[in-house]
Amino acid sequence: MKRVVITGLGAVTPLGNDIETTWENLKKGRSGIGLITKFDSSGLPSRIAGELKGFSPEKYLLKKDILRLDPFIHYAAAAAIMALEDANLLTLNSKLLTSSAVVIGSSRGGISTIEKAIVRTQKTEYRIQNTENRKQLISSRLTPHALRFSPYLMPATAISMASSYISMRFGTKGPSLGISTACASGANAIGEALRLIQHGEINLSIAGGAEAPICRFAVGGYSAAGALSKRNNNPEKASRPFDKGRDGFVIAEGAGILVLEELNHALKRDAKIYAEIAGYGTSSDAFHMTKPDGRGGAAAIKKALTEAKISIEDIDYINAHATSTALGDKAEIQAVKKVFGAHASGIPITACKSMLGHMLGGAGAVEAAITALSISRGIMTPVINLENPDIDHNLNYVRKTQKKDINTAVSNSFGFGGVNAVLVLRKY
Repeated sequence: MKRVVITGLGAVTPLGNDIETTWENLKKGRSGIGLITKFDSSGLPSRIAGELKGFSPEKYLLKKDILRLDPFIHYAAAAAIMALEDANLLTLNSKLLTSSAVVIGSSRGGISTIEKAIVRTQKTEYRIQNTENRKQLISSRLTPHALRFSPYLMPATAISMASSYISMRFGTKGPSLGISTACASGANAIGEALRLIQHGEINLSIAGGAEAPICRFAVGGYSAAGALSKRNNNPEKASRPFDKGRDGFVIAEGAGILVLEELNHALKRDAKIYAEIAGYGTSSDAFHMTKPDGRGGAAAIKKALTEAKISIEDIDYINAHATSTALGDKAEIQAVKKVFGAHASGIPITACKSMLGHMLGGAGAVEAAITALSISRGIMTPVINLENPDIDHNLNYVRKTQKKDINTAVSNSFGFGGVNAVLVLRKY
């Protein structure tokens, strides 16, 4: 199979509106979590989130597109533009356009736009049912149906529209795919883009994940499932992977986009290479809707290592999924110990979500980008808020930013429904 490398990175996260700012804040161990400002969260058990700060879609999209498209597409487009610019590919030639793909993952797609449409519909129905001028309202051509729905509602909220919009924006004619596998969506998108290049269908892919879930529907729904942290009085301490005091994940928004390129194609144009994607493994727990089974995660890790032709002794670093949920963290560590055995205690383990929160479908892509930077720059970012580990004290959790020569790393992503996606990256 053809070899695939990462030549461009772009991101918008709760710690920065570009990948470099995000990286610098991760190195400093800063938290991007705060009280929710995007809507009135009063009455909800969880009132905290990782929100973008000062993000301006006007820098990347036309006003009409901003109005028509859900924010998760804004985030994906912005990150894609930055990734292509980073790869020195912002202007694609005609030959490359026909051999390029866009693969973007998202768990919730346009959920905030759907919520607004439902609220608007309810208000309109109330108005129609209670107005004394109902006949005048209808005769003025503003029929109840016309008042309720935007003609852009369905396309603007489709998970596949992120990849479609980026494809239309840059004119790429290869595959355009929307991937939705819950919290593994971003990692699965990168993995499926990898497959397309490995098998020679394309030379280049814009791949990653995006999410804009900070609305009452999503926060209320995850709260009802008992998945979210209720540490509302101390938001920066709420996301605490592997810590005894953890009480759920912190929902977040953002996007991470990578430019993946066939190795020889990248070398011919003298591209900057962050890392090589050496392996990809995906599996299903086939167990429970929300409770993870570590055996499924272990299977995905094993598949990724097998494809990469790498032994367990070769792994220098694990960027864990580490959501800060009691069951999720435990299952992940079970998977790591099942695969790596006694060697597990010597592998440094980090957790970006301790600072970023959980960007759902965007998380795996951002974490893959951070893993690539860790390999390229020889730096591991920390797990913050880890004060009292309750899962295997003998494991090597990275609690302070460290310098380390990293040759090979694993990036884990696991999602509701028992979906598992694992990427193995190595130094080129």
